[in-house]
Amino acid sequence: MRILALDMGTGTQDILLFDAAQPVENSVKMVLPSATQVAAGRIRRATAAGRPLLLTGVIQGGGPCAWALEEHLKAGGTAYATAEAAKTFDDDLAQVERMGVCVVSDDEARALDDVDRVELRDLDLDAIRAALAAFGVSSHFDGIALGCLDHGAAPPGYSDRLFRFEHLRRVVEARNDLLAFAYLPDALPAYLTRARAMVETARQQDGETPIAFLDTGAAAALGALQDPTVGSAREQLVLNLGNMHTLAFHLQGTRVISLYEHHTGEVTRAQIEDFTTRLLAGTLPHEDVFNSKGHGVFYAAGQAAGGSDPTPIVAVTGPQRGKLRDSALRPYFATPHGDMMISGCFGLLRAFGEAYPEHRDEIDRALAG
Repeated sequence: MRILALDMGTGTQDILLFDAAQPVENSVKMVLPSATQVAAGRIRRATAAGRPLLLTGVIQGGGPCAWALEEHLKAGGTAYATAEAAKTFDDDLAQVERMGVCVVSDDEARALDDVDRVELRDLDLDAIRAALAAFGVSSHFDGIALGCLDHGAAPPGYSDRLFRFEHLRRVVEARNDLLAFAYLPDALPAYLTRARAMVETARQQDGETPIAFLDTGAAAALGALQDPTVGSAREQLVLNLGNMHTLAFHLQGTRVISLYEHHTGEVTRAQIEDFTTRLLAGTLPHEDVFNSKGHGVFYAAGQAAGGSDPTPIVAVTGPQRGKLRDSALRPYFATPHGDMMISGCFGLLRAFGEAYPEHRDEIDRALAG
């Protein structure tokens, strides 16, 4: 069985082509610029050339492409966007127009000429297949496992940070297991608009292949647990330091004791150490994280506030893990299957097995070596 696992982040998109018939270490792997980084580069080229801009496509990750659009507008550039593409920058289209973007219909977009067109989307299977073909690798997939971080479409005036965190809380309260974050396409909540757009893009480009989706934070944690040192511990504090988000899970295997989520660029090393230490002790209040521009803190019902192990392993993964090098937390840098940057992809494979139980044993056997 061959599964394409793609974990879309802010800085990179991490891609793994898993083949259950061979050692997982031999899988084809690619770490490439993220979709938002690619779009940001195209926007900046239009700005440098003094060209008007037309954004089409669907909702994708923001961050870099949003910053590039702001720079374009501040430089006096003109920008048009279709409604679906515009939601990349804000779910409220009136707010996008207040930024200076002219929101147009699909028909109006097709009629525009003499503009630089940038298509927004988190997934480009054609580009991935072209990269594989360049090295003689078959682009036949028996399954596709996708991951990204979705804040969700919050109601007008409601905090995006809090809306995102309430989604995490709801999932854990309904079923306390990291694998509960795995979804079949039709089961994705309607408010997870970015995730739904990513899955729909996959369906349009490869309509016959089974698809599973998993939140990228849960994916990183599930991947880190595949490091034998992490997975064999009685309890784990898995800390994923992504380029945009920091997510800490206090775990007993895949069962959640507590968690917090913040923005990597908004927290110092000292704050991460403090928040993590207090989370483990069960004394970190939600307000301390939320009021410092983070998402929040959650303690799962029925779990001892500080867990049962006073000194669980602190496993760190993610591209910004160097922020905790030589930290007082004494972190263990997890390297599942010998590769930290693909941690999320290994978690996505577990999610695919959860979504399609008929393939679970085959995937688990291959991951176990």
